[in-house]
Amino acid sequence: MAVDSDSLSKVLSSIDLRVGVGRRVALEVGAPLRLPADATTLVYVLAGRVRGNPPRESGCRLDIDEGVRRVHVTTERDQAQLVEGDAFLTLGTTPLTLEAETGATLMVLELEFADTMPPLGSLFPEFVTITAFGALEPAAAALATNMGVLDPAVCPMKSGDPVICRMMAATLLLTLIRAWAANDCAPEGWPSLSTDPFLDRVVDAIHDEPGREWTVESLANVAVMSRSAFAARFRAVLGQSPANYVTDVRMVAAKRMLDAGRSVSETSRELGYASDEGFSRAFRRNSGVTPSAWRMAHSISVSA
Repeated sequence: MAVDSDSLSKVLSSIDLRVGVGRRVALEVGAPLRLPADATTLVYVLAGRVRGNPPRESGCRLDIDEGVRRVHVTTERDQAQLVEGDAFLTLGTTPLTLEAETGATLMVLELEFADTMPPLGSLFPEFVTITAFGALEPAAAALATNMGVLDPAVCPMKSGDPVICRMMAATLLLTLIRAWAANDCAPEGWPSLSTDPFLDRVVDAIHDEPGREWTVESLANVAVMSRSAFAARFRAVLGQSPANYVTDVRMVAAKRMLDAGRSVSETSRELGYASDEGFSRAFRRNSGVTPSAWRMAHSISVSA
């Protein structure tokens, strides 16, 4: 079942990537690659073939009919195998080892997310696998092809590189998620951040209008619950208070707006803050830097 565009946009906008470090791995036969445990990792197969346990019983395997550019789910290929152009995301909850059949080159992207972001496990299955990703999303595949180096020692870090790496990683990750969700790979009912239809209504309202003056009472009215029952249910299901969730959504929106070149004052007003100072304090608590510093880092990455 294809996901509607509004729901997909809300999920993509909720992803708050803090660090994205890419490296190339030349994988020889008999030298397995063990991916980090308890870490989110995206792998793109640049060349060759690899085998591993994640694609075998998970993910969505796609074929491309080049004549009509039609994408369809397939079960014909060996489900333990990944070939050039395939990609997958693992949340790191299960130990994972990849082995090359005849030698392979991989782009391995290690990801870290903001602490305030909802855990990816509440949004996605343990493994997100997209076969034929290179044909389905050629621009993102070209980006992956140019990420990472085989020997970081011979490529010293340049000014602005961490920001550029994060933005490249975010683009690749979001494109992978979009491909997975937009091509009938997502499970029925996805996305549901809360698995509770009443709270889903509240979550949708917050994402639709992050700058609205939300109170526990107004959110409880959306959920059609009493104030006390709503607050307890929200915390039990989503793991944080309604006020903290509203702030998290606003901060994700703020970063997106600042990245797009919006001013600090304009962003502050649109997100419902009474003053730039109050917005700056909230932003710094969330991200560790001021809004102006965040905006400047983006301008450096564009001109670098």
